[in-house]
Amino acid sequence: MNKALNYLSLARKAGRLEVGEEPTGAAARACHARLVVVACDASEHAVRRAKSYVAGSGQQCLVCPFTKDEMGMCIGRRELSMAAITDPALALAFVQSLGEPEKYEAALADLQRRTQRVRQRQLEEKAHQSNLKRGKKPSASSKKPNGAK
Repeated sequence: MNKALNYLSLARKAGRLEVGEEPTGAAARACHARLVVVACDASEHAVRRAKSYVAGSGQQCLVCPFTKDEMGMCIGRRELSMAAITDPALALAFVQSLGEPEKYEAALADLQRRTQRVRQRQLEEKAHQSNLKRGKKPSASSKKPNGAK
């Protein structure tokens, strides 16, 4: 099995993959989808619908080089024509594992930017929790000697 298909399977196990047309559309309308993936042998109507789900929202849509049967097999279904990856790091890893960076350069650039923002927010939250736990320590110059007012 291809490495990209393994990322789809991993996203499904992690609960970061919306499978099917209706759940994908709901995730895209709620702006939770980071990447909408469409099978290469999906109908033109399905491709148009996937692109309309992400139109104007900054989310990415791409037609991957896998068939519906291959995509379905990797997640335990008979076939799958459309899915939405909701985690930016998994979406980035999926696109990078497809190869052909010149073909997917717009999606790669957007997902790299989103992944950096998520990592930055995680670091800020970790620092905030550390400050809450330990508290801010007063500096030596701000301490007043005993008896001074």
